[in-house]
Amino acid sequence: MDPIYKTDALIAEDIDAYLEQHQHKSLLRFITCGSVDDGKSTLIGRLLYDSKMIFEDQLEALQSDSKRVGTQGQEIDFALLVDGLAAEREQGITIDVAYRFFTTEKRKFIVADCPGHEQYTRNMFTGASTADLAVILIDARKGVLVQTRRHSYLCNLIGIKNIVLAVNKMDLIDYDQAKYDAIVADYAAFAEEIGIKAFTAMPISGFKGDNITTNSANMPWYTGKPLIEHLETVEIDNTADQSKPFRLPVQWVNRPNLDFRGFSGLISGGSVKPGDAVRVLPSGKTSVVTKIVTLDGELDEAVAGQSVTVCFADEVDCSRGNVIAAADSPPEVSDQFEATIVWMDDDALHVGRSYWLKLGTQMVSATVQQPKYTINVNTMEHLAAKTLELNAIGVAELATDKPLVFEAYEDSRTLGGFILIDKITNRTVGAGMLHFSLRRAQNVHWQPTDIGREEHAALKNQKPRVLWFTGLSGSGKSTIANEVEKQLHLMNRHTFLLDGDNVRHGLNRDLGFTEADRIENIRRVGEVAKLMADAGLIVLTAFISPFRAERDMVRKMLPEGEFIEIFVDTPLEVAEARDVKGLYKKARSGQLKNFTGIDSPYEAPENPEIRVNTVEMTAAEAAEHIIRKLLPLK
Repeated sequence: MDPIYKTDALIAEDIDAYLEQHQHKSLLRFITCGSVDDGKSTLIGRLLYDSKMIFEDQLEALQSDSKRVGTQGQEIDFALLVDGLAAEREQGITIDVAYRFFTTEKRKFIVADCPGHEQYTRNMFTGASTADLAVILIDARKGVLVQTRRHSYLCNLIGIKNIVLAVNKMDLIDYDQAKYDAIVADYAAFAEEIGIKAFTAMPISGFKGDNITTNSANMPWYTGKPLIEHLETVEIDNTADQSKPFRLPVQWVNRPNLDFRGFSGLISGGSVKPGDAVRVLPSGKTSVVTKIVTLDGELDEAVAGQSVTVCFADEVDCSRGNVIAAADSPPEVSDQFEATIVWMDDDALHVGRSYWLKLGTQMVSATVQQPKYTINVNTMEHLAAKTLELNAIGVAELATDKPLVFEAYEDSRTLGGFILIDKITNRTVGAGMLHFSLRRAQNVHWQPTDIGREEHAALKNQKPRVLWFTGLSGSGKSTIANEVEKQLHLMNRHTFLLDGDNVRHGLNRDLGFTEADRIENIRRVGEVAKLMADAGLIVLTAFISPFRAERDMVRKMLPEGEFIEIFVDTPLEVAEARDVKGLYKKARSGQLKNFTGIDSPYEAPENPEIRVNTVEMTAAEAAEHIIRKLLPLK
């Protein structure tokens, strides 16, 4: 046999053996976090270097970059392995979350290098959401800082039970044990206060390599394990989810042909076998599992952490966003909750505004009420707050437009953790943990009635509509709406006009003109308009309604085609020149705050159903134009 062929075969066998060995290693996901410049990136770079996860060309580039950025002497700047963004290298800080993979003889690791700057706390929270362990670094020269406390609180809040307190840069304090002990004692007092039951402390130097892979001769007084050994041996209970009741959030209905219909997803809890009784939520319909299918074939049993397709004995309605659960121990279903929310956007929470809430595979519309309180991570005080600013942590009630299948976050990260998404910008603005459903959500139910909106409309011989007039103050909304109603009345149509000023004399007399109050003002009007449309009326509303999000919220309350957005398009200078009520003059002089167009924004409709320009036409002409656009009214 050709000796080269033998060599290739032996190499192939070695590779197969290597892959087989690494395939069955356990995986530990962990994060490094702490304050700015505590040495997180340097530590990860050291771990990658010491575990020999750097290729020769990478090492050469690293040595070259280290000299270029001015690392002392000829030593390697390990932080450059992780700080990939140009802005990070220029500033010497971590901005985004950097994920790195490395492996040792005993375990595989995925590590997230999380930013320390307060501005990027949201990125840290994202990195922590999937972690099993957190390495919280403290600069030995600085001790416990505000961001150390914030990150520790967030790690505990998100449910990370394994905490390593790594007191870094010990070389810069001459390996002083007394200073180290004082830092650990300070942190221990804080940890007990926020509910961290245990943590492992160790003195290290990521730059010098002390207590990273082996115990350092510079600190003979430290008798614990070095960091890498602790990471290799710490116990991570990956079987805990398997002991819980069966849960499968449905990601996809698998229907490749008429002979097969299954429901695919990642099992988040428990186990399932063919023959098990299951319940589909939120509908509550039950069936029996007939088979469990994967790419590798059918299974006799599937457990938490596996992606599978399950098939039912019955034709049960089940779709993406539903949850398949053990029939005898299903999760809860509710539409009102208490939750802890971490606000992650530069724009503050708009109380009462509708956001998308994503929990597992479920997506619903949600509104957040005024926070009960926010939490000061330094003192653990509960502080009163009207909203949530960037990086604030608060407790608030929220309501969803549809029932949500959930469990308390402490019982299930998958069915208890959610994100909030701005409907206009599509940015993720917040993340939260559900505590429990509110009692009123279980006690208040929809009462069925025999006479519905179709019957009400048929009696009036018309199709219900909401004619939503929007525009700046002084644009002519109320005047035009009044003209439209007069013409509809002559046509024997059943109408009702809701005017902005009139409503504030009664229904909304308790509301001011702050952004939050404006949102609540439109929410209430939208609910009233919907009830009137349910009664078969053509409802006209004349409100500035400056924000697109709230106008879209009202649109979604109604059946498709019933919300008619009418933009009374009048330039600001024209509306201000009219100033019938003298409001612009007061706003310009500072006597009237939060006035739309002056010190509060107006978001013009992008695609209104009808647009009228009161510079080009009179109110009567505008009304006639609107009526023509509306016809026929049945």
